[in-house]
Amino acid sequence: MDVQNASGRVLPFDVTHRLVLSIAIPMTLGFMTTPLLGLVDTAVVGHMGQPDALAGLAIGAVLFDLLFASFNFLRASTTGLTAQAFGRHDRREQQAVFWRALISALGCGVLIVVLSPLLLWLGIKLMGPEGGIADATRTYFSIRMLSGPAALANYALLGFVLGRGQGRIGLLLQTVINGVNIVLAILLGLHLGWGVAGVAWGTLIGEACGMLLGLAIVLRSFAGEDRPPRSELLSRTKLTQLFALNRDILIRTFVLIGAFTLMTRIGNSFGAVMLAANAVLMNFFLLSGYYLDGLANAAEQITGRSIGANYRPAFERGLKLTGLWSFGLALAAAIFFFTVGPALIRLLTTSEDVRIAAGTYLPWAAVTGLTGALAFLMDGVFIGATWSREMRNKMLLSFGGYLVALAVFVPTLGNHGLWMAMNAFLLFRGIFLAMGLKKRADQTFRFAQ
Repeated sequence: MDVQNASGRVLPFDVTHRLVLSIAIPMTLGFMTTPLLGLVDTAVVGHMGQPDALAGLAIGAVLFDLLFASFNFLRASTTGLTAQAFGRHDRREQQAVFWRALISALGCGVLIVVLSPLLLWLGIKLMGPEGGIADATRTYFSIRMLSGPAALANYALLGFVLGRGQGRIGLLLQTVINGVNIVLAILLGLHLGWGVAGVAWGTLIGEACGMLLGLAIVLRSFAGEDRPPRSELLSRTKLTQLFALNRDILIRTFVLIGAFTLMTRIGNSFGAVMLAANAVLMNFFLLSGYYLDGLANAAEQITGRSIGANYRPAFERGLKLTGLWSFGLALAAAIFFFTVGPALIRLLTTSEDVRIAAGTYLPWAAVTGLTGALAFLMDGVFIGATWSREMRNKMLLSFGGYLVALAVFVPTLGNHGLWMAMNAFLLFRGIFLAMGLKKRADQTFRFAQ
């Protein structure tokens, strides 16, 4: 799908290290507040001294995260479309993109609330908690699902400000959402003794505060600008493009979730110690993911803006700089993990068996940032360019390669083979997308030829 400067008018702009980092650094910091939130929630419920409550919180959080990860397309598509309108200097279309995204987000959020009893029933059946664990899961999930409209609206808001290159506002919104959540989790869950319910209410209120602040900032920026008419907002062509873009990103997200779920499932077959060791090592990949995601956000904005501006030099410069930072930081992270990885493993687990197992497979986890750097970067480029069909197809192709790697490596190499297959999957994603990049860019920038 292409949404570009069809007039052929070229609107040059400079791409610098400062521009890249002005988006990447705030968003990396914003992403890093999320695990802090999870740590606080766990600590609050853990201090209640009720194992069932802690287990119920963990299951409820997993169910919620799995469900809402599926709606990440709201953020991604909004970023790409906004960046392209921003590159064209089309203020009215920026507003139109925002309102379409917000209406879609609120509609999906309301639908989730309505379906929450069914979703909870399915989640309980899937995860299989019983007794007090099931009760805690129901409490947490039922309350947190009420945050659906606000949580999804925040996806649209974040996508919009990122599309305009406003990384600091994105950081502010993430900090408010998670900060309010953390404070209220401690106050309601621990000091007032509400436990799991208090943690869930803290999340709901945090999402609502973030949404209200985001709306205030965005709507204020619209003051004095031409508002798009309703006919333009509800344009069949625009809505069809948005639906196709969201559909493709959704399929891509499902496949990605499936790949990591499959890794966990296969790891479980190797026993509890190996499963725990893999869980510890996945934290290394998650740490790399924070800065790689931040740089992918920079690639999204710069790519979308350059296509909207019909200015290929900015596209190529943005690709070069985001790639330089991505691979440079990934190499530094790999060296860091090889050096201090054993100490980090000791910090994350007290089980000697798990420590030994994790140390054995540490090299595979240490290089995931390097093997995944191109995949994160290409995702950012393709999302910003709204080349969703190619991204979807290459993800499916990569997943096919992943299945082949699992079938070849796991039976003979065990857990080594599992980590080899995961690194191969990351490489496949990046390489397959990069292979078609030049041809796709030539087609998109044909008006500038």
